[in-house]
Formats: sequence, C-alpha cells, structure tokens
Amino acid sequence: MAAGKKGCLICFVVVGVVILLLYPSVKKTHDQLKTLDQGIKAAWTKLEDLLQRRMDLVPNYIETIKSHAPHEQEVFGAVTRAHLKATTALLRPNKIAANNDLTIALDQLQAVTERYPDVKADQNFIRLRDELVGIEKGIADECLQYNEAVKAYNAYRQEFPADIVAALSGFGKAFPLEIPGKAQGPPGSGPEPAPPSSSDR
Repeated sequence: MAAGKKGCLICFVVVGVVILLLYPSVKKTHDQLKTLDQGIKAAWTKLEDLLQRRMDLVPNYIETIKSHAPHEQEVFGAVTRAHLKATTALLRPNKIAANNDLTIALDQLQAVTERYPDVKADQNFIRLRDELVGIEKGIADECLQYNEAVKAYNAYRQEFPADIVAALSGFGKAFPLEIPGKAQGPPGSGPEPAPPSSSDR
C-alpha cells in the first residue's frame, strides 16, 4: 500500500516537473496565437470601417443620380435593396456577401450614369463618385491586409506545438475574404465578381 502511494507521489512529481518545464513554451505559443488572432480582428475593424463609410455615402449617391435619371427605377431599386441588406447584415460572412452584392449593384448604377451627361456634370455626383472610388480602393487594400493576417495566423497555428495549444485553447482556423474583382478598382472596372467565402472569425 505504501509502495503504491509512493508510486503515485512520484507520478505527480514527474507530471509537475514536466508542466513546469513546458509552461514557458506553452505560454509563449498561446500569446503568439492571441497576437496573430488580434491582428485578424484589427484588420477586420479597418475593413468594416470602410464598408460602413461606403454605406453612409450610398443614399446621397442614389438621390443625386435619381434627380437626373428618374426613369432608372429598376437600377435604383436594386442598389437600395443591396444597401439595406448590407446595412442589416450582422455576421461577418453575411456582411461580406451583402457588400459584394452592393459592389455589383453600384457598378450597374455607375454604368447608368454614362447615359446621362447631366449626371456626370453634377458637382455633387463627382464628389460622391470620387469618394466612393477612394473607398473601393481602400476596401480592396484592407481585404488584402486581412487575408495576409489570416495567412500568418493559419501558418503558425499548424506548427507544433501551436497546433496542440490552438486545439486546447479554442483557436480555430481562420478563413480569408473574397471581395469581387469590381471592388478592386473604380466602379465600372475590373473582372467578373467571385462568389463570397469567409468565416465569422
């Protein structure tokens, strides 16, 4: 009986020593995972801010064009619906999908303006269009930054012992964002849109 207790005590001591030896490495790995995860969240915050700025401009953009092209109700309706969807989306994948649809709708609206010289000469339209072009470029740039952060996180997460620490700590796999090609340049330019794919990480 005494031998059994002694054996258990030795096991506890060995386990305790192993934990003490591994703790610094585990903590360092956990901290690095946390830092990389925060990098993803910071990149998303910047991207989300640009998406919100674009949504704030869209109503005035629609009204400005509508004042010169009142007969294009179908296009205005499509943009309005896409804008509402983007405004009310909550989860990250839904936000990206909705904003992809909004990008496509805005591109269609831009195509309409080419048929109305009065629209293109409107100073308010020019100002709003230029702001949207800048925001669209920013969205594409921040999407790239977000995806780089995801790539760094996932690469580290797959390494040993990060893979074990990640599994035990709840650090799941992160997924990149796909913004349509039309979002990577001014409205009316770029390749055909790609289907959205992302995670709510």
